[in-house]
Amino acid sequence: MYPVKRPRRLRQNAAIRSMVQETILTPNDFLVPLFISEGKGQIKEIPSMPNYFKKSLDLTLKDVKELWAMGIKSVLLFVQVADELKDNEGTEAMNPNGLMQRAIKAIKDAVPEMLVMTDVALDPYSSYGHDGIVEDGQIINDSTVEILAAMSISHAEAGADFVAPSDMMDGRIHGIREGLDEEGFIQTGIMSYSAKYASCFYGPFRDALDSSPGFGDKKTYQMNPANSHEAVKEILLDIEEGADIVMIKPGLPYLDIVKEAKAISEVPVSVYQVSGEYAMIKAAAEKGWINENEAIIESLTSIKRAGADIIATYFAKEAIKLFGY
Repeated sequence: MYPVKRPRRLRQNAAIRSMVQETILTPNDFLVPLFISEGKGQIKEIPSMPNYFKKSLDLTLKDVKELWAMGIKSVLLFVQVADELKDNEGTEAMNPNGLMQRAIKAIKDAVPEMLVMTDVALDPYSSYGHDGIVEDGQIINDSTVEILAAMSISHAEAGADFVAPSDMMDGRIHGIREGLDEEGFIQTGIMSYSAKYASCFYGPFRDALDSSPGFGDKKTYQMNPANSHEAVKEILLDIEEGADIVMIKPGLPYLDIVKEAKAISEVPVSVYQVSGEYAMIKAAAEKGWINENEAIIESLTSIKRAGADIIATYFAKEAIKLFGY
């Protein structure tokens, strides 16, 4: 009797739906971005990212301990740099007593097993707000790579487990890998932002760290959102140059790229669910237009289903609580 095959049999109750569920999120999937500022006892909500905060290092350490207790094993560090410390060469980025270096050491002292990844880019340190050295209105590639390598070495000296170059300069993975190896940091990994698109979804993040470009935009180094074959090229180049993990950024608008990356990559694929994605869910939920908890789970599940091995997300703590871990 037609139909013989009835797929709905596997959807008829919660027990069978759970049993045959193909994509399952766990705390091991998540990488938590942390925004760190100077001072003590300082906490500031980011206006465009409700319920997400920029905190001084002492409060950040409390968060790291809480994350570890929840089963989260990795954090990605970003620091806010005072304007008076910024220059065109990002000199403060190599300061052994800089905020990033102090944060790495403090976190590794507080929770030694926590995997610490660090943002490597000039824009937080640049007086121009760009990811590279500026000359005559142009972003200079090769001299920027030299600084990125030096920054990575500085992070490794402080105890970073992975450096995460987010700049999209050509050849920077090779330069960083060579620099780390020459200094004896052969075990320090590289998570490369391999396909980072020139996206409108970064706005809240730039508000958090005051890192918007001082002129123009970032389209001469970040990728054109219309391109996919270019992402494949960038990913394969980064793997060839020594990347241990490749990243796609943003997440939801680029799930086709995530799927392609997973198909071609011989290393794990990470996805950054960026600040604009977080802000959209929060804003729509505040208006009562969507169910926030369901949107969190659905969006994260879709990213993992597309092929992500690691998801950098501001929703990590909420997701874990929703799943009851």
